[in-house]
Amino acid sequence: MKKIGILFGFENSFPQAFVERINSKNIKGIVAEAVTVDVLQQADPTDYTVIVDRISQDVPFYRAYLKNAALNGTAVINNPFWWSADEKFFNNCLSVKLGVPVPNTVLLPSYERPTDTTEKSFRNLKYPTDWEKIFNYIGFPAYMKPFAGGGWKNVYRVNDANDLWQKHAETNQLVMMLQEEIVFDHYFRCYCLGGDRVHIMPYEPRNPHHLRYVVDNPTKDKKLLATVEKYTKMLCQGLGYDFNTVEFAVRDGIPYAIDFCNPAPDAEVTSVGEENYEWIVENAALMAIDKAKKHKAGQMNLTWGTFIKDQFPSTK
Repeated sequence: MKKIGILFGFENSFPQAFVERINSKNIKGIVAEAVTVDVLQQADPTDYTVIVDRISQDVPFYRAYLKNAALNGTAVINNPFWWSADEKFFNNCLSVKLGVPVPNTVLLPSYERPTDTTEKSFRNLKYPTDWEKIFNYIGFPAYMKPFAGGGWKNVYRVNDANDLWQKHAETNQLVMMLQEEIVFDHYFRCYCLGGDRVHIMPYEPRNPHHLRYVVDNPTKDKKLLATVEKYTKMLCQGLGYDFNTVEFAVRDGIPYAIDFCNPAPDAEVTSVGEENYEWIVENAALMAIDKAKKHKAGQMNLTWGTFIKDQFPSTK
């Protein structure tokens, strides 16, 4: 029997619906359930062929559990090793290399020195910072946000240099990105599963949270939507995420990737709405079933991004 498990936290609707959807298909030799974690001994395998991870970003114990499971052959969605290493600034760098437009972005040293460092720890960092070069490249208004993490925490809109310096002083030891503002005509949030299943959702980030998927005049521009789908696949395949959302702001007909490191994206029915919810439940179930069918015992069953495969062919 091949078991598909889901590891989750605060979510209410999606995990149970995911389990029920898989089991309702009555596929011989495949069953789904909520993951149960007991005593974790080193190098012990789990009972799960596939685990969908929705919570380890907030629970380090679970991340260690999933790495051990992956080492023993479980297909973990998403790859816990890559998820541990990834961050948003690198995502932007890779996007540039892949040819997907992104806002102009720079990385800022933390306002406060990290714990257990002194000025001698930064002898390789040029000082003072060439703020004029940064401002000419980014412009104002701009957005400042952490280079890693998510959930719209510690995100600032800055209007000028003084506003930036004042708000940067509030970020303590966080490493921040400063990013060009894209004044958009359209905005999309796209689910991407398995690197090739894409669901494009018109989205309005300026609305209250519960109304962000309510858009009065969604575009029907087929060429634009095809480009958004293409870029979504390029980014998720490049990064190696099986379960992700990608956000695009469209300016002058060009979709700019704004946020595409969301390996545990919102899938609650009360947030995304019935139509989007039905798509994510059904396609997540189908993806997990496909992973279980293709599982190969005794070897690594993780997805790695194409940028890693190109450098290290043994991961193919």
